[in-house]
Amino acid sequence: MAEQLLETVETGGPAPQCSVIWLHGLGASGHDFEPIVSQLGLPSTAAVRFVFPHAPSQPVTLNGGLSMPAWYDIYGLTAGTPQDERGLDAAAGWIGALIERERVRGIPAHRLVLAGFSQGGALALHTGLRHAEGLAGIMGLSTYLPLADHLGQARAAANRDTPIFLAHGHHDPVLAYRLGTDSRDALEALGHPVEWRDYPMEHQVCMEEIADIGAWLRRVLAL
Repeated sequence: MAEQLLETVETGGPAPQCSVIWLHGLGASGHDFEPIVSQLGLPSTAAVRFVFPHAPSQPVTLNGGLSMPAWYDIYGLTAGTPQDERGLDAAAGWIGALIERERVRGIPAHRLVLAGFSQGGALALHTGLRHAEGLAGIMGLSTYLPLADHLGQARAAANRDTPIFLAHGHHDPVLAYRLGTDSRDALEALGHPVEWRDYPMEHQVCMEEIADIGAWLRRVLAL
């Protein structure tokens, strides 16, 4: 059975040569990071398609069962809290379908970056590291590595050397800074190449970070 194809917001020229699929955070939408594209400082000649999917609405345990746009359920944010493995895997299927759509539209996996913020960043890491084809890069902003204990067995060989960009705010009140550094350390312990950045901010993005993201995208996509 074909995976659900999510609704998306897209930006980019008529003949893109690479793509960035960027996943929003809990309760947001695909429009959330659309304005950042023009601030990344990418070359005017860069033929990049940005794809911002909308997560479907579902009840979120952490928020009292309130239904909201969410990639998977969240039971809690402290160490040792069970994680929604089935939900993560289902959402990975949705993102895999978008990656496949890019392939059909002429963008192979090695010319595609999978990115996300907060819950979207966790899904980007979960999906990208398990994807059977090598990606150009994986980016996680103000996020954490879900099911970290499983990754050594679950990761795909094709993405063991894929560049990873992780960034976190020192004063994040939603996802503690320690969740970011623990995720970085877990990935590095498995040999993944991680570019780490941190900033004096809360659960957000800042202009210095946007500039760093743009520089990283220029490198991994050879723009």
